[in-house]
Amino acid sequence: MSYSIVTVSRQFGSGGRSIAHGVADRLGWEYYDKAIIDDVAMETGFSKEFIAAKGEEAPGKTVFSYGFETQGVPGVMNGMTTHDYLWSVQRKIIKDIAESGKKCVIVGRSADYILREMDGVLNVYISADMDFRINRVLTKYGDSEIKIEKRLSDKDKKRAANHKHFTDLQWGFAPNYDLCLSSSQLGIERCIDIICKIVEEG
Repeated sequence: MSYSIVTVSRQFGSGGRSIAHGVADRLGWEYYDKAIIDDVAMETGFSKEFIAAKGEEAPGKTVFSYGFETQGVPGVMNGMTTHDYLWSVQRKIIKDIAESGKKCVIVGRSADYILREMDGVLNVYISADMDFRINRVLTKYGDSEIKIEKRLSDKDKKRAANHKHFTDLQWGFAPNYDLCLSSSQLGIERCIDIICKIVEEG
């Protein structure tokens, strides 16, 4: 199969964003991560910081947390909750990117599900063991009052709940992806090599 889009889902701290960026650089493709946040901010009027924090995460650590969200005022966000509205805008922007014909790498935001009916999409999931993720997050973001293991666990649970709510699929479940890689076992560069080789060989 000839690929023109790579989607990268990732555990927090696994280096998935770095891998996605490395793949885009090596292939000479467009890279979409913060650019999506910029477009969503322009479309919704929400701050970039709010979108970055809420665009991939549930309000709580389970799908039931969505039940406590209030509906928007009719005529404002079409009466949808904040998360539903963000999802609808992100979905439209991701589909527009894919349909533009640009070869690209898209990070997160359930792009694998959103583009499930398109040909030429390689869906990748990046995971890593806890020690690798702890060291990477501490190096990149520093320590905080919240225990690092809890930060990692809470972030992933909220991403999983978000994905389940909008797609009814289990986030991180291998059969839902074309390729699953462990960055702690393979290393960041080796993961980039593998993805690029699959794309280049089609």
